[in-house]
Order: sequence, then structure tokens, then C-alpha cells
Amino acid sequence: MANLKEIKNRITSIASTMQITSAMKMVSAAKLRRAQDAITQMRPYAEKLQEILVNVSGTLDLSENAYAEERDVNKILIIAVSSNRGLCGGFNNNITKRVNHLLLNDYKGKNVSILTIGKKVNDVFKHSNRNIRPEELGGAEEVFNDLTFERAAEYAQFAMNQFKKGEFDKVVIVYNQFKNAAVQEIITEQLLPIATQVDDTSTSNSADYIFEPSKEEIIVDLIPKTLKLQLFKALLDSYASEHGARMTAMHKATDNAADLKKNLTLEYNKARQAAITNEILEIVGGAEALNG
Repeated sequence: MANLKEIKNRITSIASTMQITSAMKMVSAAKLRRAQDAITQMRPYAEKLQEILVNVSGTLDLSENAYAEERDVNKILIIAVSSNRGLCGGFNNNITKRVNHLLLNDYKGKNVSILTIGKKVNDVFKHSNRNIRPEELGGAEEVFNDLTFERAAEYAQFAMNQFKKGEFDKVVIVYNQFKNAAVQEIITEQLLPIATQVDDTSTSNSADYIFEPSKEEIIVDLIPKTLKLQLFKALLDSYASEHGARMTAMHKATDNAADLKKNLTLEYNKARQAAITNEILEIVGGAEALNG
């Protein structure tokens, strides 16, 4: 059994850790509220715009919509989205696992490049020959240091330009989709080429839109904006998921620390009582020997 000083030092250390994890939980909870509001407000708009884009793209030929061109898939770009910081459970590790799964299974034998958004996933793949980091996009961690539509649009524009040039035949996004504070789902979402079909049962498939001023002029703005918005939505999802995962992880860490502190306190009291009992026995033994 450890001595009293060692146990007491451990109890003090755990108490300090509990203060840190509890504070981090409260900070993440505050940030989660704002991030959750942002994604819940954005999602209906982005999904409706995506629905319109799919419907309209089905009526265009390739000369009008180069972003819907279907090719033999040999060159693929994976946009992997993680966080800049850890202490959020398996949030970042799950992204890495999904990307590796795609490399070893779905895209085995293909020419795959990885564009990272977020420091943690960039640290994993930065020494890989698959990793690409154009200078104009800056560091992988910069997006989440200042998450705005303009920063997301730069990444989307890069992917659109490379697809249009034929550098990539397919572009997918791998990110954590926010469900609630405790649940995040890993999503592999196709960004390019744009889907030109929707479920036949969907009412949007038969929608007839009136274009003003003209379909061609609207498409020039609609397609790029929708693609940029799709990536921005993925980043907002990932940002909210990060804080949800961190809040949950810190809550569990605080609970585990409290249990460990309780067990150590019990062990400390037992050890202290045993030491007191031994001292009493030694005093009694010594007194009997003197009276002997």
C-alpha cells in the first residue's frame, strides 16, 4: 500500500485535473451553443439550395455545367476536416480512420490526394506523398482560427478549379456531421461532380423553375455559390461536432476523476486509520513492557 504522502499528492493532483476538465467542459458548452445555432440555421438553406442545384443540373448539358461532368474515376481529392485541438475523444481519430479506410478499400489503386483542413488531420498526413497544401490556402489550422464563408470558399474554389482543369475526377469531403452534443456521424460526401439525379419519389425531381433573368446567368452564380456553401456547411458541422465531442469527453473525464478521487480518499482514510492503530498498539506494547 502506498504511503500517506503519496496518496495525498495523488488526491491533490486529481482535484487540480478536475478543475481543468470542468472548466473546459463549460467553455465547450458555451461555444457549442453558438456553433449549434449556426449549423441549425444554415442547414435548411444549404439543403434546399443543394436540392435546387441537383434539379437544375439535370437539365443542363456539359457545355453549360462543367462541374457535373462524369469521368472515369482515377484521380480523387479527399478534403479531410478535423479540429485544431485535441481532448475531444475519438473526434479526430475517426476522421483519420475513415480516410485510411477510403485509401485501402474504396479508392485502392487510384491516384488519391488529400487536402487537410484542421491541424490534427494535417499532422497525420503532412509527411505523406498524398498530402497537398497549396500556398494560397495557407496553413491547415487557419480556417478554424477564423471560420468564415470566405475562408471556406477559397478551399471550394481550389477544388472547383482543379476539377475543371481535369486534375481530379472526383472530390469528396470527409467530416463529422453534428447530430447532438453526444453524437457525431462521420460523413463521406461528394462535392464534385455535381449529382444530376435525385430520388424519383422526391417531389423536387419534377419541379419546374422559372428563371429570371435567364437560366444561363443564374447558373453562373448558383453553381459556384452552392458548392462553396456545401463545404462551408461541412465545416460548420465539424465545428459544432468538435465542441460537442469535447464537452462530452470533459464531462466523462470529470466524472472519472471524481470517482478516482473518492476511491483514493477512502484508501487514504484506511491507511491513516491503520497508521494510527499501529501507533496505539506500539504505545500500549511499550507501556506493558515497562510495567512488566
